[in-house]
Amino acid sequence: MKMAGRIKARNIGLPVNPPSETCEDEHCPFHGSLPVRKKLLQGKVVSAKMKETVVVQRDYLHYVPKYMRYERRRSRIPAHCPPCLKVKEGDTVKIAECRPLSKTVSWVVVEKVEGEG
Repeated sequence: MKMAGRIKARNIGLPVNPPSETCEDEHCPFHGSLPVRKKLLQGKVVSAKMKETVVVQRDYLHYVPKYMRYERRRSRIPAHCPPCLKVKEGDTVKIAECRPLSKTVSWVVVEKVEGEG
């Protein structure tokens, strides 16, 4: 996979920018062999305390027909984080659905959108 001194990242078939660094993680969609599905979500990392796993929180509005109003809801999704992305708490990331990696993890971080610093 080397190309003129640079290591090329695999094309995962999603509209995301590949990371500039490389890693040896077998569950990395760019440098390993993990296939991803087409579902993409965006959220904020609220916990990065687990090894190679982050918790991504999505805030969304849910319509309540009885009151004809919206209520705020949130969901917290555990996702695998490859070491080549260097994600920390407070970053906004894109996650993609993948096969189950553990009991709770079925998502993988594919792009770091923005961060605190």
